[in-house]
Amino acid sequence: MPQTNAAGIPVHDLQSFVKFLEEKGELIRIKEPVDPVLEVTEIADRFVKNGENPALLFENPVPGKYSAKYSRTETAKDADGKPVPLLINLYASEQRMAWALGCNSIAEAVAKIEEPLKMGPPDGLWGKVRMLGKLKGWGEGMPKSVGKGACQEVVVKGQDLEKRGLLDMMPVLTTWPGDGGPYITTPLVITRNPENGRRNIGMYRMQVFDGQTTGMHWQIHKTGASHHAEHEKAGTRMPVCVAIGGPPVLTYAATAPLPPDIDEALFAGFLTGEPVKMCEAITNDLEVPADADFIIEGYVEPGERRMEGDFGDHTGWYSLAEEFPVFHVTAITSRRNPTYLTTMVGKPPMEDGWLGLATERLFLPLLKVPLPEVVDYHLPVAACFHNLVIIAIKKRDPGHGRKVCQALWGTGQIMFTKTVIVVDEDVNPQNVTDVLWRVTGSLDPARDVFFSEGPVDQLDHSTNLACYGGKMGIDGTRKIKGENGYEREWPEVVEMDADVKTDVDKKWADLLSTLKGGR
Repeated sequence: MPQTNAAGIPVHDLQSFVKFLEEKGELIRIKEPVDPVLEVTEIADRFVKNGENPALLFENPVPGKYSAKYSRTETAKDADGKPVPLLINLYASEQRMAWALGCNSIAEAVAKIEEPLKMGPPDGLWGKVRMLGKLKGWGEGMPKSVGKGACQEVVVKGQDLEKRGLLDMMPVLTTWPGDGGPYITTPLVITRNPENGRRNIGMYRMQVFDGQTTGMHWQIHKTGASHHAEHEKAGTRMPVCVAIGGPPVLTYAATAPLPPDIDEALFAGFLTGEPVKMCEAITNDLEVPADADFIIEGYVEPGERRMEGDFGDHTGWYSLAEEFPVFHVTAITSRRNPTYLTTMVGKPPMEDGWLGLATERLFLPLLKVPLPEVVDYHLPVAACFHNLVIIAIKKRDPGHGRKVCQALWGTGQIMFTKTVIVVDEDVNPQNVTDVLWRVTGSLDPARDVFFSEGPVDQLDHSTNLACYGGKMGIDGTRKIKGENGYEREWPEVVEMDADVKTDVDKKWADLLSTLKGGR
């Protein structure tokens, strides 16, 4: 029986998690040969777009006619000469997303975030003892250093690396016909702050240029880019390691909008209640996830750039070619029988929608710390998360809706949001129909729509300048008399008498049964 956490979920490595999903009926094995160039994407995308979201394990990803069209001949093989299986759509359901977080529901994971935020100063001796007990529980999620990991069962470096490159060891996808080449799409890029030594694990796409070289798509606002900037100032080579696979929660943590210098491995362990095991890399002194499936070790030289792109991005548009830093591979290590974890992005909805859902729910309690008036919010998948936020607030005073918009545009990665819609607390932001009814009925465009400017996502192609553009706020809340010139009485929403609703509730089941029986 694979090792599990307190919730009974195997969270330590990908192989155990795959078996767990298969037992739960959440995974399909595809034994037929499938081309990692374009064909895997089309199959996986059809599943998601049709509302069927099983995890897909392609057991035989081998070059076919589409690879031949793009002059790709490599079949990625493990140490025993077998094709490396490719796993995609792992996170493409709310239930699997929760299991990946080490919980049986997203709400359970949210409760873990809320608990420390609700803790006040302890009262008396027993209060202190209880707090120490809870702190001990959190401490159990601290990353744990081990001597050597399963990720180093196979080591390829030196002359062997010249013979066996990235595409010989991993079935890296080419996802869209206009892509600049194959891309590693779920890399856990491990860097270290050169000033204080703190680790960062981020997810930045990597275009494979050849067997030992890739692009490193560090967007300007990302922590990895800031680490790289410090190395360039000092003129020093930057050590980098990249993990693929391993604890499923760690892949999520690499996408989470954590503050700089908060260790993603610590956050992952906090969520699952189990430490992420880390071991030292072979060709540099960074620590890597010991239970990962692949580790790519290497470095980035200061000042070196290369054109990277095009790439069919999560916006549904191609992000165009641009110069980015270059990653040089010094070693590739792996499990003896690894699984290659990947994803594809494009027109929503796709697998990343459930990663976004987890972030939306997990970070709501943290958003409420500086903005206690926030009741709930929603980042619609169709708006690619950062293009629209719908947020419900307990409105207290005139201009409160505008204040919340300005606060969001100055908070963490939510600052990239181009459009913010603010509604009252009795509106459910998740119910877009309800939102549209309330906002369009409450809106005077001349009064309630306003504009600002600020940072936008580097992938946004619509702005005149890269990384900077316009913002729009829509105040869809009830107006208070005197607010921004409003001098009328705001009407009440049409609602049924509470006693009538209670009486009908008692009769409803019998009424439905009678109606169905009369058909």
